[in-house]
Amino acid sequence: MAMTTYDGTRTPVGRPVVGVGYRDIWRVPYAARLLGGSLVGRLPTGMAPLAILLGADHGGEERTSAGVLAAVYLVATAVGGPVSAGLVDHYGQRHVLTAGTAVSSTAFLTMAASPGEAWSAAAVAVAGAARPPLDASLRALWSAGGMMPSPAHQRVALALDSGTQEVVYVVSPLLVATIATAASACWALVLMAAVGALGTALFVTTPASRVHGTNSRPAPSGWLGPVRSPRLRVLYAAMVCAGVTIGALTPLAVDASDRFGAPQLAGALPAAVSCGAFLGGLLYGARAWRGTTAAHLVILSAAFAAAWIPLTVAARHATVLSCAVIPGLAMAPLLSAAFVTTSTFAPPGHTTQAHALLVAFLDIGCAIGTAAAGLTHTPLLLPAGAAAAALILTATRRLLTPPRQHRPPHPSDLAPHKEPIL
Repeated sequence: MAMTTYDGTRTPVGRPVVGVGYRDIWRVPYAARLLGGSLVGRLPTGMAPLAILLGADHGGEERTSAGVLAAVYLVATAVGGPVSAGLVDHYGQRHVLTAGTAVSSTAFLTMAASPGEAWSAAAVAVAGAARPPLDASLRALWSAGGMMPSPAHQRVALALDSGTQEVVYVVSPLLVATIATAASACWALVLMAAVGALGTALFVTTPASRVHGTNSRPAPSGWLGPVRSPRLRVLYAAMVCAGVTIGALTPLAVDASDRFGAPQLAGALPAAVSCGAFLGGLLYGARAWRGTTAAHLVILSAAFAAAWIPLTVAARHATVLSCAVIPGLAMAPLLSAAFVTTSTFAPPGHTTQAHALLVAFLDIGCAIGTAAAGLTHTPLLLPAGAAAAALILTATRRLLTPPRQHRPPHPSDLAPHKEPIL
């Protein structure tokens, strides 16, 4: 007679644990240190565009050149991220992340010391391409087959990550602006090199990160890697559409500031969305939700699309700012569900690269949305991109549902007196 496998929570493997909360995540050894190191190490990602703009916009250089440099960094990160993540899956986190940080930090220091445009362009490209994929590495460690003892722990941990990462995009520009005002933009580049190295050091010196990839090698999957998976291709396509919405926000926020005569809206609107995402991510992980992750993707993407409608019809700048919080409440949970789905369907040994590709396709959508909003100036891009994502996820819901996904147990099923089923 076969015996059902149980983990440390006495719950059958494959069935989500009811009642897992953030306290349970903090109890996982080194989870807090990994999240903290990852967030600190990710600060340069949020700081870089503004720091590069301010650092390059001096010595008579054209502001257009500074914008091109910022775009070069974003393109380099989108291309280099999946490549670095593939190296992480093959060689382990410790050596690849450390080397990437060393190269990226050195490139930022080179840019700070060399105001010449040719050197700056090369340094920016290297800094972006070598950026260590700490976010993807963290999500790979937090898979249910890794550090987290159950799928429910993984869901809560990824919701915590998707919510807290918004702090990076709120704090980073403020850090750059403060340092540039108090000293100079070049010192902001120096700080980026320092915090990147500090965050990576905190991350890779944990036992879980040190041993990652030392006992196994990824199965060969061709040069396309995780993109060969039809389920992941569908998810990536949906994330491109969601990225269109996210990318369109910044230029449309600038348009709104001009339309309402309120310059503060240019920065306040994206910040309000990030604040909503921070709250939404934490709320999503704070309790267990019924239904499959595929169903969550459909509902959250539809909610993300609908939540932009009040903002597009608002007639006052105060109302616009208030409405910007609403779509953020759905954005982080949507990304969290996408992270869970990525971990579920990632090819064995390619989890880090699968997560890095998810971010890369999201960045591609952001670039498309930014360009489209700059050309059309229509707020309809905000709900339209998210609605396209919802249509894709709705049409492929069955494909994104794991073949054997069980109904969440009722709390009474997990009574302490119950013994493992034989």
